[in-house]
Amino acid sequence: MKKKKIFLLAPFSSTFIDLDIQILSEFAIVKPVITAGFKAIPIIFWNALFCDMILCWFGSVYSVIAVFIAKILHKPVMIILAGVDAAALPEINYGIWLSPWKSILLRYGLPRADKILVVAPSMKEKIKYFAHYDGANIEYLPFGFDTDFWAMGRDKEKTVLTVGHSDSITRLKKKGIDYLIQAAEKLPEIQFLVIGIEDKLLNKAGMQAPQNVKLLSAMPQEELRAYYQKSAVFCQPSRSEGLPNTLCEAMACGCIPVGTDVDGIPTAIGDTGFVVPPGDIDALAKALKKAISADSSQAYQTRKRIIREFPLKRRTDGLKKAIEDIL
Repeated sequence: MKKKKIFLLAPFSSTFIDLDIQILSEFAIVKPVITAGFKAIPIIFWNALFCDMILCWFGSVYSVIAVFIAKILHKPVMIILAGVDAAALPEINYGIWLSPWKSILLRYGLPRADKILVVAPSMKEKIKYFAHYDGANIEYLPFGFDTDFWAMGRDKEKTVLTVGHSDSITRLKKKGIDYLIQAAEKLPEIQFLVIGIEDKLLNKAGMQAPQNVKLLSAMPQEELRAYYQKSAVFCQPSRSEGLPNTLCEAMACGCIPVGTDVDGIPTAIGDTGFVVPPGDIDALAKALKKAISADSSQAYQTRKRIIREFPLKRRTDGLKKAIEDIL
């Protein structure tokens, strides 16, 4: 049977988008294009002429444009939502729904998409609320993880690891790095490692890493895996997340998880770690202390959860079915 042609739109390249492209390429011809905003109009229109469907990564202006053009050309369109497109946090100026005019566009576009996939169950209710509709076209499909690559670590060190690539103060606070720094100050006997944050950004945000916190720049996945494999605990103290890739990767490598009770974080952790209210520094510090002292057998339970709940096959089968449904 002839492979279908998928025109895939994304605002940037990332490992999780690249993985979806790899999955889709197994059963379709995929043309990925990086673009955003109103400048995307001619790009979307031209490529839409030669595809069987449009797939948009994230809900934003270009996604609404894609929906509008798809309706004109009678082509199906699917949107994958993963975080910023289901958020509105005015205290840190994060989330597309803070923009009045973008909200209007999304309230037009999202209900008219043939299918919307969300990576965390809680996102469906948020989108229904923000977009003012019944969410009938929304389905939950989490990320999937290659647990052969994200293999279990054997020699764990009593270290708390956090990974949160941040290039702005908004993203720094979205990732809850300020919460982590405050918790670390309460736990001087525990070593913390934060990957993806630069000293100058922390200083710009009015923060300073205490002596027990080491900062490292972002790194390739092969290097990152080594840190997952040797760290006993992984902390995800975010104010907002979809389904955090780094948290799931770390759990697959046997890190005991500690995270805030927001969005997809408790979905990932389940009963294998510790979930605390966002912003409760005392609760976060207490949970980190418990996690660092936990029995090593708990590490195997965290890995088993990722293998059971978020296998790569689930993502592969889910994407294939979603596309077959609308084609």
